[in-house]
Order: sequence, then C-alpha cells, then structure tokens
Amino acid sequence: LTIMGEARMDPSPPDTAQQDSLFSMTDVFLISLIIGLFTYWFFFRKKKEEIPDMPKMQTVVAPQRDSSFIEKMKKTGRNIVVFYGSQTGTAEEFANRLSKDAHRYGLRGMAADPEEYDLSDLSRLSEIDKSLAVFCMATYGEGDPTDNAQDFYDWLQEADTDLSGLRFAVFGLGNKTYEHFNAMGKYVDKRLEELGAQRIFELGLGDDDGNLEEDFITWREQFWPAVCEHFGVEATGEESSIRQYELVVHTDVNMNKVYTGEMGRLKSYENQKPPFDAKNPFLAKVTENRKLNEGGERHLMHLELDISNSKIRYESGDHVAVYPANDSSLVNQIGEILGTDLDTVMSLNNLDEESNKKHPFPCPTSYRTALTYYLDITNPPRTNVLYELAQYATDTGEQERLRKMASSAAEGKALYLSWVVEARRNILAILQDMPSLRPPIDHLCELLPRLQARYYSIASSSKVHPNSIHICAVTVEYKTKTGRLNKGVATNWLKSKVPDQNGSSSLVPVYVRKSQFRLPFKPSTPVIMIGPGTGIAPFIGFIQERAWLKEQGKEVGETVLYYGCRHEREDYLYREELARFQKEGVLTQLHVAFSRDQAEKVYVQHLLKKNKENIWKLINEGMAHIYVCGDARNMARDVQNTFYEIVSEFGNMSQAQAVDYVKKLMTKGRYSLDVWS
Repeated sequence: LTIMGEARMDPSPPDTAQQDSLFSMTDVFLISLIIGLFTYWFFFRKKKEEIPDMPKMQTVVAPQRDSSFIEKMKKTGRNIVVFYGSQTGTAEEFANRLSKDAHRYGLRGMAADPEEYDLSDLSRLSEIDKSLAVFCMATYGEGDPTDNAQDFYDWLQEADTDLSGLRFAVFGLGNKTYEHFNAMGKYVDKRLEELGAQRIFELGLGDDDGNLEEDFITWREQFWPAVCEHFGVEATGEESSIRQYELVVHTDVNMNKVYTGEMGRLKSYENQKPPFDAKNPFLAKVTENRKLNEGGERHLMHLELDISNSKIRYESGDHVAVYPANDSSLVNQIGEILGTDLDTVMSLNNLDEESNKKHPFPCPTSYRTALTYYLDITNPPRTNVLYELAQYATDTGEQERLRKMASSAAEGKALYLSWVVEARRNILAILQDMPSLRPPIDHLCELLPRLQARYYSIASSSKVHPNSIHICAVTVEYKTKTGRLNKGVATNWLKSKVPDQNGSSSLVPVYVRKSQFRLPFKPSTPVIMIGPGTGIAPFIGFIQERAWLKEQGKEVGETVLYYGCRHEREDYLYREELARFQKEGVLTQLHVAFSRDQAEKVYVQHLLKKNKENIWKLINEGMAHIYVCGDARNMARDVQNTFYEIVSEFGNMSQAQAVDYVKKLMTKGRYSLDVWS
C-alpha cells in the first residue's frame, strides 16, 4: 500500500509513468494474491487445527464383548456354566433349565453360547470353587456340530490343553433314525476325558425319535444328586418359580422403535441390506405357488421365490430356511382366553444385567407380534413350562395334574406322554382344557420357546435359475386324539402365499444354508438319486444342472432317478418335467414306485433290488455317487439296507464287509443323505 501511495505522488515523464503504472498493477495483483492465500490459509488452518480435537471428545468407546466366561463367572458369582450347541433352540432351552436348577443346590449357574466365548479358558475353570462345566450338545446333519458349536468342535480337535482341573458332564441331543446318532455329544464327552478333564456324571443321550423330554428329565434327576455328592452340597428345598425377565409396558412409545417381526435389526424388513442370514433374512416375493398333485387329500405345492438383487448365492443341494408366522386365529384365541389386549407394546428385560441375552425375543414389541412371529405356540410344551404355569391354576386338581406331569415320577412321565405329547396338546389346547389356568401373558411369553425357521431342500439349480429359489412341500394337517385339527405352521402359511403385484401378502423371510449334498465335481460321474415324495426336491435341481452342463457341451454321465409316490394319477410330482428331461436324454433312467396302485405296496427299495445288477455296475465300474433324500425313519434305512444286500451279493462280501464298503462310500462323499424324521 505504501508503494502504491508513493508512486502516485512522484511526477514522472510519460514513459516512466507508464512503467510505474504497469509496476503498480503487478504489485496489486501480487498483493491481492498474497492476501487471498493468507485468508485461505488462515481459515484452512483453523479447520485443520480443530480436527485433532474431535477424537478427544469421543473418549467413550463401545464396549467389546468379554470373551472370557471365567471373568464373567467370577464377576457374577457363578460356579456352573452350561454351554449349548443348538440348531433349533432345544439344547439352549435345556441349558437354561439346568442353569436355573443350580440355585436349588446353593449353586449359581449360567447358560452360555460357545460361539461367544474363548473355550480355551476351560483350563482355568478350577480357579472357581465348586466349578462345573456342563455341555448340552445337539448333533446336526450327518454327525456334525451345530453352527454355533463349530468353533468349539474345531478347537477340541486341535487342542493339546491340559484340562485336568476341569469337572464336566455332557447331555447329547440326537435322533436314532440318523446314521450318526448323538455323534457330537459322544465326541465332546470322549475328547474332554482325553484332555484330562474329570467326568462327574455319565453321558446322557437324548433321542428325539423317541421322547427327548423324558430322556432329559431322567438324566437330569440323576445328574443333580451326583453333583451334590461330588461337591458335598444338599438341595435347599427351594422349588419356587424364578422369573428370568421382568415386564415393562410401554404406554408412550415411538412406534418406529417397535419390532414388528424382524429377526435382528430393527426395520430390517423395510430397509433390506445384505448379507442375508439367520439374523437378517431376505424378504423374497412368491412369484409362483401351484398345486402339484392332481388328487388325494393332501396338498403338495411348488413355490418359486424371487431373490433378485439380494446377492444371495446358492448351489444345487442347499437348503432354504423360511421364517413362518403362526395362524392369527390361534393367536387371537390365546389373547381372548387370557383377557389380554394383544396390541399392548412391552419389553421383557433380563433380570441378570450381565447376561448377553437381554430379551427372550426382539423387544420392544407387542404381544400379538411375539405370539405371531417369535414364539412357538403349536408344539406341545415341555414339562418345565407346565411346572412354571401350575402356580396360576386356581383349581387344585388342575394344579396337581400340571405338577405331576412336570415331575420325574413314572406316573407323571406317563401322564405327560399321553395327555400332552401323544394327544399333541399345544398351549392353546391346554388353556382350553384347564379352565382355571390363566397365567399372566408376559410369563407365558417368557416360557414359550422361539418359533424356529423351517428348512427345505432347494428344488432348483442356480445355473438355470440364478434369481429364483424353488421349494417343493406338502401341507401338514392332522386330527389329534382330542378331535382338534392341527396344522403345520410353515406349510399352511406358505400355502396362503399367493403371488400378487404388490403388498406384503406374498413376501417370505428367507436365507440360504449351505449343504454338503453336492453333485460330483466331474459331470461325467454317474449319479443314482433316490427320493420318494417331496424327497425329489433336490434332484429336480440336480437334473436341471446336468441338463445345463450338457447344453454347455460337457460330457454328462448317467443320471438315474428312483422316485416314489402313492398313486400315479394323484401325486406323481413333476411328471411333465421328468418326462421332458428323459426325452432330452439328460435323465437316462427313471424308475417310479407307485406304492398304493396295487395290492402289495411297492417302494423305491423294491425297484433298487429289481435293478440290482445295473446298480452294482454303476457303483463298482462307474464310480457312481449315490444320493438319498426324504424320510429318515423308514425309507433311508430301508434303502441303505438294500445297498448292503446289493454290495454283498455282487461284491462277494459278507454282511459286515458290505456294511463297511457302504460306510467307506459315505466317508468318500459317494453316498450322501439329506433326510428328516
């Protein structure tokens, strides 16, 4: 500025003045630039200086879940930890019951999901006085651990930890109709002992094909006396009901913060985000729902679910999990009997503030939502539910009856078996048949188990239908001994899903569960598929894929299907599709057993015997892969026995050698099962 002033004051010749003027303009430009840069720097510097201060303000970091169950037990004064490997919730339920039992013996228990903790800490459990680890382990699939116990299983296999200070007991949950009955329970029991742990009570083996509840009660009534003897403690005589959750009723609540059926994240059904899994299912639209059978009393159906834009990937042989909803009429009847406003918004909050499980189901929510989407109201309740409810029966006879059924006495077990299990009485039927039993609805909601997802073998190939998942199912409907009509939750709900242009009536919450049920790596490998009834589902996907591979110019091996149904003109599923595949040369052999079209029943195993020479040739020379899908209790076992006979006859082997041969096929992945009971 001074320079500019001085320039103006000096008289100069014209040339000099022009130079001075030019010089002044340059100065103006430079000074303006300097001022601009200085101003920019000043404000930019201010912002830069403020940034480091922001993290200082955010000193509170979200707490991470403590992976040490030992520290948690010490902090909360627990000495018994009950781990559960659970796929459908039953093992978790048993674990909760055992942990609640502990207080009766002056001990304190906690149920724990092994997925949430570092199980190598088992070696430190002896740091806690009178400590004990109990394992309620379900076996899943073909002798596999449940999803939440997979890491624990892997750790056990690799561990060389000294567990000599650990005291333990194991109760296994299995099903005798499956090849590897209670494999997980047996393995955990054996492996813990190998690592030096001390078993304080014998392994319990529950059989879901028989009476799992009775097996558990029988084991439990002998388990606790063994614990008392080992630790030198006695039963305190406290048999009172202990609530795990407290009720909070929300009178003034923002409905945008209330769960309406979501499995995990609030509003996840309105704002869908992948990846989709058990806690974040995808809402798939039903694009087709057609009846497959032409006659008969049953309703067999084919559904197609649209998974476009979900990023869900599946392979032939995988399962699709479906979250169903309970029948609204059953829900309304429970509300009416208990005199409850089902639209009351509430939360059930865990009284144990240290528990990882804050609520029994997503909260806050309404009773209607809980009974519709979150709770199992159609299966016969277990004995612990009856025991807890007994206190609310005002009629002494009904109260005694409930307590007797919940007891471990032989007479009580027999009564529970006949009056509840065999009569298939669900909670509504029990409330109807015991007029004085009117429990608070919140306690009932606390006691009922969670409504579980239903799994279906996918009846399509992702190579042919990348944006669609197909389901083949039969609606379950039967009369009980009390004359009531019981309906399967999921199949009847799916039956009602009619494709429409818009609206939520056709939406189904789903996710895909991977399976080991896979086509051979080489398309040229022959396959023998055995799947009567809806067991045909995965094979429709397999055949679609083999047809696609053939179209791609690949050499596709023999594709053989053994299918069975009751009547050719009633329930021959996918008849047209199978005929087309056979005509195209993809399905090289199709053998169908119509079990009730003649005097003597004919099943798939009879057709296998009829073609035994060809079967042996495919297995022995063609290195064929065998697949069996359907009923585990009878069909799968009969088919397996037939393979023993074929192998024994044509392989010149003894029965024991034939059994060993088939078992080796299973080990090599050449004999696969996708069965249910």
